[in-house]
Amino acid sequence: MAAGIGAPGWLERVRRASGPVRFHQYTRYTLYSFAACEAALLVFWCVAQRGGLTWRVLVPLSALFAAHTVCHLLLCRAGLRYYLGTAERPGRLTATYIAVTVVGVACLHASIGLDVLDAGAVAAGTWLLMFLPGPLLLVLSVRLGTALVALVIAASALAVAALGLPGEQVGYHVGASLFGATLFGFTYRCSGWTLRVVNELEAARETQARLAVAEERLRFGRDLHDVLGRNLSVIALKSELAVQLAQRGSPSAVDQMVEVQRIARESQREMREVVRGYREADLHTELVGARGVLGAAGIDCRIEDSGSGKLPEPLQSALGWVVREGTTNVLRHADARWCVVRLRIGPGDGPAELVMENDGVSPSRASTGGGSGLAGLRERLAELGGTLVDERCDGGTFRLTARVPRRPAAGDEPAGRSGGRSATVEVAGEGER
Repeated sequence: MAAGIGAPGWLERVRRASGPVRFHQYTRYTLYSFAACEAALLVFWCVAQRGGLTWRVLVPLSALFAAHTVCHLLLCRAGLRYYLGTAERPGRLTATYIAVTVVGVACLHASIGLDVLDAGAVAAGTWLLMFLPGPLLLVLSVRLGTALVALVIAASALAVAALGLPGEQVGYHVGASLFGATLFGFTYRCSGWTLRVVNELEAARETQARLAVAEERLRFGRDLHDVLGRNLSVIALKSELAVQLAQRGSPSAVDQMVEVQRIARESQREMREVVRGYREADLHTELVGARGVLGAAGIDCRIEDSGSGKLPEPLQSALGWVVREGTTNVLRHADARWCVVRLRIGPGDGPAELVMENDGVSPSRASTGGGSGLAGLRERLAELGGTLVDERCDGGTFRLTARVPRRPAAGDEPAGRSGGRSATVEVAGEGER
């Protein structure tokens, strides 16, 4: 009963995992399955022997084949970690794997020479050599791994030829060994390289998101510096001049302080303009910016704007902040492939509704709650009489829905500095993002 319940849960976790995680899992388990295929082939060979195998032969061969399969699986797992840079080179395990392969092939050939096994045992040795280079090329360089495998295959070919077997069988052994070794070596090496590229792309996506935030901070800092830098320098110089004039008893010191006061007020006004441009988002600008930023991050973003310019400035600012926060969440907290932003304006005085939806929500972020970004939106929308609700949708999607009435309800008191406009915002998504 527990197994029946656990399997769907495991499959569900795999299905809802992010794209890079799913790719890692699929690739790893595909490579691990090759060890299972090797074990199945060797078991099939043992069963297919004419006349069967005695216990004195079957037990040692089974132990040898099992040891080779286990070493294959362990080296594949450790080799992937080493190739991806998360572990050290498994030197002892590599040497053990090579030794078990060489000993296994030598024992099979010796058994043929002693008439313990028939000539069909060459096929089992061929399979051991075919699977040999796969894990090796994850822990060794291509040149070293290829040379080592070629040396082992050449030694095996000489041993088969020394047994006096027909030339066709020797040729089959060499050709099948080389073909299988090339196929599995190429498959393992390319799979490891692909996993490394996926890791680099994921790291680049996270870096891009951080750079987008840093770029916005630099822009804001640059604007403040441009506005206040010169004025603060003038204030410092004029206040110093006023001190010197006051020490001399000159009435011009008053004029200088009046000028300092004027420049300070002007700086304060300019700073408010800069901050207002940062705090009050323009909805149309934020929609265009969201499409550009998400598109640069490799996310297919579609914008459906039915009239952002028809909304009054306070409502545009509130919805613009929803778009800005939602875009940040998509970049930082989701492995999204697509994002859709829809703006609908009701007829007459009907509400304006903004919907942001994206995929790629990780199960680890399935819980809902009030993050700092959502809390800030709640406060901003509360000034317009709004509410905020968040939830996670099925299928690993995140939906952000903002609904803003364009006129306050009858009898409502003005809320905050926005003059009593009301807003209702519903956010569906993964909670703390």
